[in-house]
Amino acid sequence: MYADIIVDISQEQLDKTFQYRIPPELENEVQIGVMVQIPFGRGNRLLTGYVIGIGSTPKIPAEKIKDIDSVSQSGIQAVGRMIQLAAWLKKQYGSTMNQALKTVLPVKEKVRQKEKKTVRLAVSKEKAAEYLALYEKKNAVARVRLLKALCKTDENGLDTAVLKEQYQITTQTIQALEKQNVITVETQELYRNPVRETAPGQERLILNEAQQKAVTQFCTQFDAGERKPWLLYGVTGSGKTLCYIEMIQHVTAQGKQAIVLIPEIALTFQTVQRFYRRFGSQVSVLHSRMSKGERYDQFLRAMRGEISIMIGPRSALFTPFTNLGLIIMDEEHEGAYKSEQAPRYHARETAVHIAKMCGAGVVFGSATPSVEAFYRAKKNEYTLLELPRRASGTLPAVYTVDLREELKCGNRSVFSRRLQELIQRRLAAKEQIILFLNKRGYAGFVSCRMCGHVLKCPHCDISLTEHKNGKMVCHYCGYEQPRVTRCPVCGSKYISGFRAGTQQIEEAVKKMYPQARVLRMDMDTTAGKEGHEKILAAFSAQEADILVGTQMIVKGHDFPNVTLVGVLAADMSLYAGDYRAAERTFELLTQAAGRAGRGRQAGEVVIQTYTPQHYSIAAAAAQNYEQFYEEEIAFRSIMDYPPVCNMLMVTLSSKNEEQLLAACTFLKEVIPEWKKEQVRITGPVAAGVYKRNDYYNQVVYLKATAYEKLTACKDRLETLCRENTLFRSIGLQFDFN
Repeated sequence: MYADIIVDISQEQLDKTFQYRIPPELENEVQIGVMVQIPFGRGNRLLTGYVIGIGSTPKIPAEKIKDIDSVSQSGIQAVGRMIQLAAWLKKQYGSTMNQALKTVLPVKEKVRQKEKKTVRLAVSKEKAAEYLALYEKKNAVARVRLLKALCKTDENGLDTAVLKEQYQITTQTIQALEKQNVITVETQELYRNPVRETAPGQERLILNEAQQKAVTQFCTQFDAGERKPWLLYGVTGSGKTLCYIEMIQHVTAQGKQAIVLIPEIALTFQTVQRFYRRFGSQVSVLHSRMSKGERYDQFLRAMRGEISIMIGPRSALFTPFTNLGLIIMDEEHEGAYKSEQAPRYHARETAVHIAKMCGAGVVFGSATPSVEAFYRAKKNEYTLLELPRRASGTLPAVYTVDLREELKCGNRSVFSRRLQELIQRRLAAKEQIILFLNKRGYAGFVSCRMCGHVLKCPHCDISLTEHKNGKMVCHYCGYEQPRVTRCPVCGSKYISGFRAGTQQIEEAVKKMYPQARVLRMDMDTTAGKEGHEKILAAFSAQEADILVGTQMIVKGHDFPNVTLVGVLAADMSLYAGDYRAAERTFELLTQAAGRAGRGRQAGEVVIQTYTPQHYSIAAAAAQNYEQFYEEEIAFRSIMDYPPVCNMLMVTLSSKNEEQLLAACTFLKEVIPEWKKEQVRITGPVAAGVYKRNDYYNQVVYLKATAYEKLTACKDRLETLCRENTLFRSIGLQFDFN
């Protein structure tokens, strides 16, 4: 047997592997992730490496391959565990080992360590005076300046930065005196700290009865060694964050570490401040807007055990803690927890796997749990913890406005009459307003403004997407029909796609309410490193009356002075070409409504829609998750969609359209054999975007009750790509569920 070994774990060297023979006496010990000693180079000097793959085929002549010297007795370190995790991601979600390694070791790049250098006298002040006289004789001006400065200071010495700036001392002068043992230079590693420090030591808030019950149940089960994931299901404003803080306190008091996942960078600032006030410098943060140096330093601090709590979006999951005790995944329903690049892992399943590897616990939290998480809680795979009421204040009053009626009454404005009236009232009362444009799924679905009818695929119950070629297409099965100009239900000519963005909404608000101070938060206004933070801080400080934005403004933020939330175009996400469209809509509307009335004043929410009767909108207006879940799981069961069934989307890509179509034809001939194994197949069909960056794309959907059957299909397709010449120029991408 042979092992593929990586010597230098850095981004630049991840694909440089070396093959070594596994001696028979080490075959039981060598596994993926293990640290080994290997003879390297002509001199066979012993180096440390990590095993990232094992196979029986030599890649070069077998007589040239050296043997592994030994297996490190220190066992699997944090890095070794990350390599094991990469192998699991590759197998579970489909990717190369290199892609998986770059996912779990994302910041091991060559970044200069930040340092502080202090210069001190290595001799007595009397001896220094002798050297000073000598240098003055030799006219060594710079050395004289340096010694005079050091003689004046105390034993703490002087920073090299101070010597360079104030005394114009060069590095060469310092090195020359250091060689003569006149001075010493002490180097201290410094960390780039991305946390905006506020004074720690906030007084501990007292848990209410429901919070105390949830925390006590968690602590009791955790201490008893139970590691079944917990789902903390609490309405918006019920105080889930306070529960997380108490759970972390309990786990870190046992010398363990914790990871807190949040879905958006926009949430980082508020969340980090809450945790920092409680835990102080034990807390750090990781996210993509940080510099490489900042990210590198946080990983170093985590590996060295200098911090015990890491907060951040999806990538923070791969923090190399050596004694991980708890992973918390806040707003677990969020789509941002699914990676869009290979391996297309979901943080929920990956967190559970990491927790198993480390013997840690996992807590998922949400006011609107994903259908997958609630389904598992119902099947007793997760332990359900509930917070049924708000910690302070009451849930807001929700009004649903039928935009069809507004059109009949001659109102063609983006704002309904009720919303206009409430905005005016809140501005007069000096209270704040959030206007949320539900733009997710802005993919060109077509609906009737008169009766609300949406054109759907007759086979998949998914909305048809309008294409520029005049056709309407289903992106699941390929069904298409010509573009319609009149509604097939009521005959109205008011049938088209929705065309409005946050910028147009901002302009409309300023025109209608010139006295209002307006902030806009979307991808354009938050492009800078601290873009989210500045806008949220300004709104929190009440420097604006109205905040206009997309879904990033309705997730987890706490603004006590917001008493009105307006949801514009609630239907936008309802008809995205995706089986999760109703779930996404319910989540967004409920989360948006949850931003209102979190302080002393009661809140109000206006949901503007063309389909008020749709179960996801009706349940969101009633703020009734269970009502929504029962309808949605029935739909998923009928249509065989996850979590009732598992689904794999395979995208085949090539620059050569003929070869791509030939490969798809071949697949159609091969696929019937798979159907015997209870795998249902749809396609191949043209992808939603058929041509992108000169690549043509086709899609195949596979469904099976058992996840393992789909991973077996993935393995079979990967083998096909390697062994069949027809597939040499075909790229494969896998996306599970």
